[in-house]
Amino acid sequence: MSAEARVVDNAAASRYEILLDGVVAGFAQYRLRDGSMVLPHTEIRDEFEGRGLGSKLVGAALDGARAAGLRVVPLCPFVACYIQRHPEYRDLVDDDYRDLVDAAG
Repeated sequence: MSAEARVVDNAAASRYEILLDGVVAGFAQYRLRDGSMVLPHTEIRDEFEGRGLGSKLVGAALDGARAAGLRVVPLCPFVACYIQRHPEYRDLVDDDYRDLVDAAG
């Protein structure tokens, strides 16, 4: 399957979704709070695992936060690990939650 993955912000559902051929393959939930985007949960459906879709999804969500001028609260462990691996996003992390991305591991 060589379908092109596309990420959309489904603001009505408060989540970014990654679509393959129009099918929701996964999502990253968010809450907007006091100038921040809180990211509590990211999920890729089992049948779409192992394709790098989670990384594409989280990268797009973080790009969206940057474009909107929002700080990020990475409560989801996958999001925190993504930011650890991609330091170009560390500046987005709310200072009160920086320990989530600065921890070793």
